[in-house]
Amino acid sequence: MMFQALYDLLREETNTENNWKGIEQALNSTCQDVFDRNNHHHKEWISIETLDKIQGRKNKKTAVNNSRTRAEKV
Repeated sequence: MMFQALYDLLREETNTENNWKGIEQALNSTCQDVFDRNNHHHKEWISIETLDKIQGRKNKKTAVNNSRTRAEKV
């Protein structure tokens, strides 16, 4: 009986922690569904060849921007 108050406090803390974990998990799963950043769909009217050309242009642009001298940029 002496430690009953401490036991009750510990039990409440565990319930609060479990409740918080449940809320956190629900929020995270909802945000994953709503703000799905890993799901990139290209438009159906853009062909694969066009997407490849776009990626090639991005790669060349990055190479030019990372060059240190004008000779490397040409």
